[in-house]
Amino acid sequence: MFAVIKTGGRQYRVVPDDVLEVGKIEGEVGTIIQLTEVLMVGGDTPVLGLPTVAGATVAVEVLDHKRGPKVIAFKKRRRKNSRRKRGYRDEITVLRISEILTDGAKPTKGPRPKREKVVKETAKEEADAA
Repeated sequence: MFAVIKTGGRQYRVVPDDVLEVGKIEGEVGTIIQLTEVLMVGGDTPVLGLPTVAGATVAVEVLDHKRGPKVIAFKKRRRKNSRRKRGYRDEITVLRISEILTDGAKPTKGPRPKREKVVKETAKEEADAA
């Protein structure tokens, strides 16, 4: 099953467990939020929305908030000793698609537990401990 969602003025085709970067969305890292602007739900029987599919939502987990790459706007007027340089970085939210819900259903999956880093002990630390 897939869905076409709209967020930040752009449309995305998503399936469960997709990770995508969208414009900044309010929400704490590690929480589940619901996106309600679902334009299409596909599968065995596709459903098109007019303009959105009634009762359909997409549950997403907020993974991170970050800034995108720098975009430089450089303007120069030749032979006039005039130039302007301006940089800009977008605010981005990284999302993981948890599940696609229809008929007003509530999300059943919670956020995934974070992996803990495994610390390897070096030979020197092992000798000091013994």
